Amino acid sequence: MLFAVLTVEYTLHGNDNLKAKRRVANSLKTKVRNTFNVAVAEAGTENSLTKLRLQVISLSNEERHLRSRMDKCLAMMEAVCPEEMTWSDIEMIDY
Repeated sequence: MLFAVLTVEYTLHGNDNLKAKRRVANSLKTKVRNTFNVAVAEAGTENSLTKLRLQVISLSNEERHLRSRMDKCLAMMEAVCPEEMTWSDIEMIDY
């Protein structure tokens, strides 16, 4: 069994309140969940108004399938979010 963890970090320029940050985060999380049937959560940036880090997690028996899903997920997150994506990483974990 393989796990894939996609970590994506955004910089929210001009953001000055938590409500606006949550709007961006919830929109992205809903789109990713509905499209790819994966788990998505905010990780480590809960106290920042200008940084948003999301982690997407999925599992499969095939690495090729998992890598393809994470690559497509990353491409979609980059395309649909107007905020600046500053960092991304895909980690494969063999369980």
